[in-house]
Amino acid sequence: MPDETPARMTAREAVTLLTGPAGFAEHLPPPRELPADGPLGWAGYDAARERARTRTGEEESVVYGTGVVGDRACVLLSFEFGFLGGSLGQRTGDRLEAAYALALTRRLPLLALVATGGSRMQEGMVALTQLQRVAAAATRLRAAGLPQIAVVRDPTTGGGWATVGAGADVVLALPGAQVGFAGSRVRPADADPYAYSAEGQFAAGQVDAVVPADELAATVTHWLRALGPHVAAGAQPSGTGPRDPSGAPEADAPGAGAPDAAPPRPHDPPPAAPVPRALPVPSAPAVPSATARLPETGREAVARARDARRPRAEAYLADYFAVRLPLHGDRCGGTDPGLLCGFGLRADGSAVAYVAQCGTATRPAGYRTAARTIRLADRLGVPVLTLVDTPGAANDAEAERAGAGAAIAETFAAIAAARVPVTTLVIGEGGSGGALALAAPGNTHVTADSYFSVIAPELAAAILKRPPSETGATADQLRLRPQDLVDLGFARSIVG
Repeated sequence: MPDETPARMTAREAVTLLTGPAGFAEHLPPPRELPADGPLGWAGYDAARERARTRTGEEESVVYGTGVVGDRACVLLSFEFGFLGGSLGQRTGDRLEAAYALALTRRLPLLALVATGGSRMQEGMVALTQLQRVAAAATRLRAAGLPQIAVVRDPTTGGGWATVGAGADVVLALPGAQVGFAGSRVRPADADPYAYSAEGQFAAGQVDAVVPADELAATVTHWLRALGPHVAAGAQPSGTGPRDPSGAPEADAPGAGAPDAAPPRPHDPPPAAPVPRALPVPSAPAVPSATARLPETGREAVARARDARRPRAEAYLADYFAVRLPLHGDRCGGTDPGLLCGFGLRADGSAVAYVAQCGTATRPAGYRTAARTIRLADRLGVPVLTLVDTPGAANDAEAERAGAGAAIAETFAAIAAARVPVTTLVIGEGGSGGALALAAPGNTHVTADSYFSVIAPELAAAILKRPPSETGATADQLRLRPQDLVDLGFARSIVG
């Protein structure tokens, strides 16, 4: 864990970091009267709230409203840790639910700037049940096809992390922030502090990126452009306008946080992602002018796909996108460096989600991350591009214990259920079901330096009890060359 704890921004400083000084219009929920010393009659609670109000200038631990980040309109909510540790009480729940409802009614993404210690002890179970309200509000926003981005600040723990933070579609963290369900005073004394840091959560696949404060506005702007809805802030969609000249917060109408605040709105299917162009392979005696002709034999097709000089996923993605925004981890504690997932912006500004194998055996965490990416793109109406290149799914004992079969099944299901178009390009090895799980039925294309097979020819020969000298003939029988794949109806075209 980093040696230095990052300076804690106030709620409004965090908002200003992203919107600038004039880019935020605060809203307020309908007022709620509480009994003296709160719902539990906790002695001294009112006095503690008054001290927090005097110290921070805030009425509660969350402020929310509409704003503009870069050129994108959104609803922002920001926690004030200085107000009773950013804890969630009943009035906090009112503000959080109203923020989600505001995003829903105005068809805007929700951006949460989180710094909280969890539920407010002085309100007991009344405070704890606010997590259910937040979960329900987030579910309504999710059903309406609107994105949620969380920026977790220092500290983000407890129920606030488990709902507003970890429950977001994209989770960004500030360097050195304490992030975890267990706060510093309730975790085991011998617990590794790194596990509760932004960097530790990134390593465990629970955070998508650790972003320095001076890069946060640009990063969030890119994410808002990629996730949509794809309307520029200048258009001021659904009543989003400039701040009241008086500076007074705008009061939301009673019932603004009700479950029927706005119905879900399905997306129109977007255009399919364009097929990437084939990238050249450096000429070499073993692979002469690889993109100029098709392989003559199955053995040659396999050799060309396995050639170390062939362009890999990283090169294809760099050629295809102007901006890439990675999604990191399966949210189950696993990552797979051999599978690249995320959203990207092309040179024309269009957004495409991507899942790209890097030539290694794909691990269960990779398939789960792929499924997560495809489901998110489908919900937000963003087309998907998959790049297939793997000798097959990882088959070691660790992969089995991690649920390889279930993870592959989850990926098959994500593509089968997708309502957005999925475009696939096979750029290298297509190794059996571990590759097929990422291939789009009816919209798969291949390069001249690829093959796809029900099984690797070496393994097929071994199963058939053939000598190694017959591996080439077995490869021919499998009809795995690019032109074979087109003839068999598996591939639509050979790119390049």
